[in-house]
Amino acid sequence: MTGLFEKNPRLKGIFYIVLSAFCFAWMNTFVRLSGDLPSIQKSFFRNLVAAFVAFVLLRKDHVPLRWQKGNLKFLLVRSICGTLGILGNFYAVDHLLLADASMLQKMSPFFALIFSYFFLKEKCTPFQVSAIIIAFLGSLFIIKPTFANMELAPSLIGFIGGMMAGAAYTTVRYLGLRGEQGKFIVFFFSMFSCLTVVPYLIFHYVPMELWQFGALLMAGAAATGGQFAITAAYCYAPSKEISVYDYSIVIFSAIIGFFLFGQVPDGYSLIGYLIIGAMAILMYLRNRRDL
Repeated sequence: MTGLFEKNPRLKGIFYIVLSAFCFAWMNTFVRLSGDLPSIQKSFFRNLVAAFVAFVLLRKDHVPLRWQKGNLKFLLVRSICGTLGILGNFYAVDHLLLADASMLQKMSPFFALIFSYFFLKEKCTPFQVSAIIIAFLGSLFIIKPTFANMELAPSLIGFIGGMMAGAAYTTVRYLGLRGEQGKFIVFFFSMFSCLTVVPYLIFHYVPMELWQFGALLMAGAAATGGQFAITAAYCYAPSKEISVYDYSIVIFSAIIGFFLFGQVPDGYSLIGYLIIGAMAILMYLRNRRDL
């Protein structure tokens, strides 16, 4: 099994995208625990920790702080789209029901699939498309969005955030194919995101309690793990083969919610878990058959 994992980039991609979902579930938990702070301020600390860790790893491995020839424009696209994706997601979380914001965030795998098809020319089989669509429908049972009650502006911002995240993941895949190291992609993106929000923080910084600062540092640490993992995932495998596993975040979130907040999923949520789990297993079996 270990040999198969080492030799097969597709299985590596699956492993890393599930790991990223686990980390991002904890990131959302700590962001929520940090209390009533501006979304931009939360995003700054999320990216500051990631930038620091990436910098340390780059120096430890004696990797020069420069991009591969011809990759700068793609790094900028990844960073701009990723920053807009984070800000859109955090804004939606702060202004909508958490379920509705999560629904919009889960549009990113679909956009990654669409962008990969048009820009990377990665073909999709009917089975892969069907699995992702069914997994998406399964998430509806869990999230149960109340679109009729959503305010238009934050809803559009959250939707655009999901689209931008999908574009960012597609660019990560392309950069990986062009030989850019994952650690440098994370460092460049995180530093770019921090610097772009500094002007806002200069004029609108909100003082924090020590516990809020600690929660944001933990959110940043979890986000760092998730960022490294998802960068590795899309470097190892195309989105059409692994994006369905991104939905495992709802399962991790349900487990965390039960133990931390005493939240018990209802019958609809359980149906959603079964649907998503079944699609993940079927996708794995189909990929293994094609080895």
